[in-house]
Amino acid sequence: MAGHFLALTQLHWYLLVDRQWPRRAGGWPRAEAADMVLVGPGGIFVVDVSGRSGLADLHGGTNALQAMNRVVAKSAGELGLTPVAVRSVVVFTRISADEPNGHIRLLDARNVLSALIAERQRLNPAQARAIAEHLARAFPGYELVRIDEERTMAPEGQKTDGLSTSDFVKDEVLQAAQRGPIENWMTFLAPDQLSLVRRNWNGPARISGPAGTGKTVVALHRAAHLAQGTDRRILYVTFAKNLPRVQQTFLRTMAPYVCDRVDFRSLHGFALEFLRQQDVEVRLDRAKAETQFSRAWVKAGRDGRLNELVPDSHYWDQEIQYVIKGRGITDFDTYADLTRRGRGRGTVPQFKDREAVWELFETYEKLRTQARVHDFQDVLTMALAKLRDGAAESAPYASVIVDEAQDLPQVAVQMLHALVDDAPNGLLLVGDGQQAVYPGGFRLTDAGVEVRGDRGQVLRTNYRNAPQILSTALEIVADVAFDDLDDTSGKGEREIELTCHDGVVTKVDRVGVEEHDHELVRALKANGDHAGSAVLCFTRYAFGHYKRLLEGNGIPVCLLEDYDGTATEAVKLGTYTRAKGLDFKHVFLPRYTDSLNRPTSSLAAGGSEAAARERYNLVSTQLYVAMTRARDSLWLGTVQPSASAR
Repeated sequence: MAGHFLALTQLHWYLLVDRQWPRRAGGWPRAEAADMVLVGPGGIFVVDVSGRSGLADLHGGTNALQAMNRVVAKSAGELGLTPVAVRSVVVFTRISADEPNGHIRLLDARNVLSALIAERQRLNPAQARAIAEHLARAFPGYELVRIDEERTMAPEGQKTDGLSTSDFVKDEVLQAAQRGPIENWMTFLAPDQLSLVRRNWNGPARISGPAGTGKTVVALHRAAHLAQGTDRRILYVTFAKNLPRVQQTFLRTMAPYVCDRVDFRSLHGFALEFLRQQDVEVRLDRAKAETQFSRAWVKAGRDGRLNELVPDSHYWDQEIQYVIKGRGITDFDTYADLTRRGRGRGTVPQFKDREAVWELFETYEKLRTQARVHDFQDVLTMALAKLRDGAAESAPYASVIVDEAQDLPQVAVQMLHALVDDAPNGLLLVGDGQQAVYPGGFRLTDAGVEVRGDRGQVLRTNYRNAPQILSTALEIVADVAFDDLDDTSGKGEREIELTCHDGVVTKVDRVGVEEHDHELVRALKANGDHAGSAVLCFTRYAFGHYKRLLEGNGIPVCLLEDYDGTATEAVKLGTYTRAKGLDFKHVFLPRYTDSLNRPTSSLAAGGSEAAARERYNLVSTQLYVAMTRARDSLWLGTVQPSASAR
């Protein structure tokens, strides 16, 4: 059968054939060993050729095949190759087959070559040869079969002289990171990332790190890796409702054979779906809930102490949603003693101030209940209660991965933790406190989640941002303190290692909005890379303005709320918060200083200095997140205040 595969060697495939496999002391019996390993453009395939006449008696030998798969994946991982690039294949010689069977693909001898050739390209010819030679050395006795012994290791124009196989492939990994967005991490990861993908944790774990360190990349590969090892489902949750579509597209590209076992959900989308499955009536209506809060503000807030502290009902709505309901607080004494992490500690320090907040909260809850309407926090609280009442036992999930965990309220973390409890490899929280774009804040211990020892990991190498871009972004948050869901906190610049690819930051300051917008359009057209560009806005109003501007000037637009991760020749357009979890080669931020001027305007209107500082910190963080979406270039537009006010 090995001769049947020799045709592949003309297409940069390599065959490692006819040897036993190492396993602790000794190897597998020859009858149980895989027949060959194929390394080529589609990745690595551990192949067993079966003479069976049916599928019924196949399963007895699959455990050994999967064990060999893990051995190969571990060896290939020394070069940065991810587990999703290593597949198991059974080739039948007597029956027709072309289907997945659990974690193993079933093919027959007639279609195996066409199926492998049709695999999405993961490796270039140089990478394929380097990996094949590495595996040949890792498993002594394998024979490396190739058509042309003199074939050069690298494609024409690319030299590898002076580099070992390991150094060559690792250099390729770094270059790939610098050349493109998240899709380029389909096959290779840096060593610090790969170790987290494969690690076994005996309880809840957390991965943190500054912007650009590849946390989402690790989370996606982790989901694929876990899905390969279980017949149960994996739940992947993010706060933003647009991200699940994008992340599902990325996983389908990276590991199509496991994507059907990973459920991508937004936080509230999952909670709503779960409650409906449990036959719990949900009356979620955001507009009606906001109406009831407005009524409560008129009754218990507008003419009292709260309006003196911060004359903005939205601020107090967030206090109720994120601080009180978001942390599951149901009695005043708990709120009175609460350390308001993530909010201005000087805004409501006094007991009487918190009494005023609690009166507003109780008024809102009474009106909301009378109107028979739920808000978003109610949905999370109801789901948590149902899970604690025993519904978790029927949950189909082996693992829950939470991306952008810093934006979740405490009750959400409690709800997701309840799905898997403290099971090994059960709960993984991925995020960075410096990128929290919503008020609130809590510690994981407050949510009953204990992350101990090496279950808390920090990534420190930035693979995304050019140094010029990162330094510009860090200037914005230089004086902004943040908490990181645990006992650590920080401010401004952090310990970050850079991969040091060049980038450009362009600042444009114009005296009028029309002139500013003309410069934006000119820059977008001069750039020309619509597929790799994004225009991000601070407000929904600005979003609408720039949608009309771009479309009116013949620039194709893809709204981030509709973006699903599929490559499209259109400029992505959305708000700062909608861009979380994404990255782009080129980011344009029109009138970016307008957001920073708003807290000052609020203070001039009579608000407290503490509240103004809190708002300034929050919008600074949101701007920092928007800036760090940029890989290669960042365009910053400003309209002089006098012109902007006209």
